[in-house]
Amino acid sequence: MKIEHVALWVNDLEAVKEFYQTYFSATSNQRYHNPKTGFSSYFLTFATGARLELCHKENLPKVQAERLGYGHLALSVGGKDAVDELTQRLVAAGYPLHSGPRTTGDGYYESLMSDPEGNLIELTTD
Repeated sequence: MKIEHVALWVNDLEAVKEFYQTYFSATSNQRYHNPKTGFSSYFLTFATGARLELCHKENLPKVQAERLGYGHLALSVGGKDAVDELTQRLVAAGYPLHSGPRTTGDGYYESLMSDPEGNLIELTTD
């Protein structure tokens, strides 16, 4: 068994799609839109084959970052230098750095960032 994809609800499909394409080299399919339900989405594919579905529907309630359920999306970006470089690049572009880069107590080298809508992304080594 494998996880086929992870879905993420967003307010601005285009901005979030551009973020993952720019900083994580994701490729996108064509936008899907169902006019009957108001649902739209993109599937983003990463070099390893992992997929992220960005979903949008008008009038969804906002949620807070720390709650039961989704915690963060961990993306392995290479070695320590790659984590450091991408962290610096994202901070320079104005994205919030919540912690790191650092080695955690359980041995991960990581930093914790936010995407354009505040979803938490853990940048980690391979």
